Order: sequence, then C-alpha cells, then structure tokens
Amino acid sequence: MLTYFQATVIGAVQGVTELFPISSLGHSVLVAAWLGGDWEKLTGEGESSAGTPYLAFVVALHVATAVALLGYYWRDWCVIVAGFFTTLRTGRLDTIPQRLAWSIVVATIPVGVLGFLLEHPLHALFGTPFYAGIFLALNGIVLIVGEGLRRRNEPSLAEYGRRFARREARRGTLTAEAETRRQSDRPLAALGTADALGIGFAQVGALLTGFSRAGLTMVGGLSRGLAHEHAAKFAFLLATPAILGAGVLELPELVGPQTEGIRGPVLFGAIVSGVSSWLAVRFLERYFQTRTLLPFAMYCIVAGTLSVVHFS
Repeated sequence: MLTYFQATVIGAVQGVTELFPISSLGHSVLVAAWLGGDWEKLTGEGESSAGTPYLAFVVALHVATAVALLGYYWRDWCVIVAGFFTTLRTGRLDTIPQRLAWSIVVATIPVGVLGFLLEHPLHALFGTPFYAGIFLALNGIVLIVGEGLRRRNEPSLAEYGRRFARREARRGTLTAEAETRRQSDRPLAALGTADALGIGFAQVGALLTGFSRAGLTMVGGLSRGLAHEHAAKFAFLLATPAILGAGVLELPELVGPQTEGIRGPVLFGAIVSGVSSWLAVRFLERYFQTRTLLPFAMYCIVAGTLSVVHFS
C-alpha cells in the first residue's frame, strides 16, 4: 500500500529531479532501494513493476510535472502553438514562435518514436539500483563533457541575434514582431533543423534509468553553443510534450483497478510533484543565468558511484 507520507516524499523527489539534470527515474529507483523495506517493495525491479500501483502512481507524477510546465510557460506555449498553426497555413517559418514551434516538433520525434518502442524493454533490463547507479555516474560525466563542448563552441549571444536577424532580413519578415518577443528567445529561433534533431536524439538517452532527460537535452543545446539559460529553457519546453505524451499513453494504468484504495495518496503525491516541479523550474531559470552544470555533475558522479558500490 502507498501511504500519504510515501506519496509526499516520492512526489517531491520526482518533481525536482525531473527538471534538475540528475534523473528522476534513476532517483525513483535509488531512493526506494536505499531506504529499503516497504519503500523498495513499492517499486519492484524490472518487469515485476509492470501493472503495479507504483507504475500508476509514477504516471500521475509525470502528468503533474507536465501540467506544471504548461502552467509556468503558458504565455510561451500560446504563441508557440499559434506560430505552429500559422506555419501550417502559410508554409513559412518567418517568426521566432514559428521557428521555435517546429524546433520542438522536430526534436520530439526521436524520443516519441524510440521511447514508444524501447522504454519498457530498457527499463526491464536496466531498472535496478545497480544499473541506475552506473548510468547516474555516467550522466555526471556527460554533464562535464557538455560544459567542455560549450566552452569550445561558444558563440556569443550577439552572434546568435545577428544570425537570426540576417534570416529575417533575407525573408523580408516582420522584425517588429520579433522584437516583441524576449531577447532570450532569439538564440532558440536560430537553431536549425539539424540542431533540433541532434538535441532530440540526445534526449533519447534518458530512456536508460539514471540518465537525465533535462541534463542530456541541455548538453545537446550547449554543444550547439547555447548559453545555459537558453539550453535550460529549450529543455523545459521540449520536456513538456514528451512527458505529457508518455503520461497520456499510460493513463489506463492510472484509472485501472491497480489504483483502487490508494487514489487519495496518488492524487496528493501528484499535487506535491506539480508544486515541486513549478518551484524547480523557477529556481533553475534563475540559476542558469550565472551558473553551470558542474555541481549537478559532481553530485551524480558521487551518488552514482556510492550506489554502484552499495548495490554491487
């Protein structure tokens, strides 16, 4: 049985770790394993967790995180969705919202296809504390590599702005409209199709328990020269359809007989997850204006290594 206390703890951990670059799925396995007892029995290992109340609970937490992201970025999503439908009507990619909309679409394709095919088999193979520790440590190394790629490929924000301005000028677009958007969105609009696709494939690595979706997506953005704050925003926007889509596909688990008797804790845990996700994205937006991924990388390496030693 899932208690309210367990739902609160797991909901808070899920909400924070889904957006921090430290792997929510890895922590859902490792936290329960480290605590042991009734906590470990909640998750099961590999295929034994399929069809359990815990799986339905995780679905609710993911949906809550996606709803929190939609709420936080609702102004951005309004113009992005409008830009998407405008492009369908006109066949042009003239404005920042239009280009950003299609970057999100392109970057979502890899995880949408491969996630549908591989998510459950990979979790069945590697969803144990030992493998989660290995991949968490490797996630930390990837974050360090991303920082190195950022420094090596670092173009200035001014250059990104000039690049998009040149594209606008060549197409004769409405630069006044672009000026109404925040300056920080210009680098995202400058991403090309290959850039978006590369970032999308980076996100696929999070199908392995211990790798962070947000972290890998940010590394993909950093490798293309985005500043940390821009890479983080694109990661959060990109996570929204991926998390929400996965949650919708698993909704039968949430409304099925597995949740009978625990729907109160499930709902409460989802609320905690949504609130913690909102606070996490608000904190990280400010954090990445001046700081890097290195503290998260060190945490992942230490926590992952300790877990490997403990569960080996």
